Amino acid sequence: MLNVNNNTTDNTTREEANQPYHIPVLLQESIHALNIISSGIYVDCTFGGGGHSKEILKRLDENGKLFVFDQDESAKRNLPNDSRVVFIQQNFRHLHKFLRVNKCVKVDGILADLGVSSHQFDEPDRGFSLRFEADLDMRMDLRQSLTAAKIIETYSELQLHKLFEKYGEVTNAKTLAKKIVSQRNISPISTIHQFKKAVESDVKGNPNKYFAQVFQALRIEVNDELGALKEMLEQSIELLSSGGRIAVITFHSLEDRIAKNFFKNESTEEVAVDDVYGTRPEKVLKILTKKPIEASEAEIKINSRSRSAKLRIAEKI
Repeated sequence: MLNVNNNTTDNTTREEANQPYHIPVLLQESIHALNIISSGIYVDCTFGGGGHSKEILKRLDENGKLFVFDQDESAKRNLPNDSRVVFIQQNFRHLHKFLRVNKCVKVDGILADLGVSSHQFDEPDRGFSLRFEADLDMRMDLRQSLTAAKIIETYSELQLHKLFEKYGEVTNAKTLAKKIVSQRNISPISTIHQFKKAVESDVKGNPNKYFAQVFQALRIEVNDELGALKEMLEQSIELLSSGGRIAVITFHSLEDRIAKNFFKNESTEEVAVDDVYGTRPEKVLKILTKKPIEASEAEIKINSRSRSAKLRIAEKI
């Protein structure tokens, strides 16, 4: 099973940190997966540095169209001067709504490279990385009000326990939650340093790995990452044209499990048996990856973030 620790949180190499924004993971594999039609309509759900989008555009003619979603306003700086591109500053959970706003009903391919971009990890004041002292923020969309600090400050001990247990698989989640509640009553916990100091006596095993799991749990909660993924996948069925493909790159087991189960069941939930006839609705996806595609050793050497990446692909029948 894939380790839920996303190594990018604290182990980003210096070479990666010097990149202008973000190194696209499984680039050629994901572009090949889309089986791009030159005049087709495509969606990049996570535009980021625009690496995947750039490759998609190379394969489109003047009639092709690319819709790119990114809730982080800073991604705008990477937009190419290309009339075929439509930038939508929204979470991809609103895929269907904003494609309709732009008069798009069907698409030929959807690509989602999940997780946090290298740029976001390398921007100190975003609070994603243990490498910097900053406020506990972790918002991908700075327009929203919920931050990691607010979670630490307001969630009950039980809520914190379940959060760290479910989203971070933290071994001593219950003890950690109890310590946070105890310490926040003594002094504020609003920065990365304050948080590490408050819980340092309860850290288990490798501190970097431990805090990476804790930070992952907080980040997922702040941005409702798993909820957004489920909603996007559910909408993809209606949006894809026949023969259209969806490619999803995940970075931890929670995301991968959702994508895997969706592709298997065409839903994030098990399809219910009809009470009267005992049948199930006809499936509309063909799975193209029985096992997920992973990065080569050559790519991992260049970009350590790709080590935990898994690509799953399905086609609309």
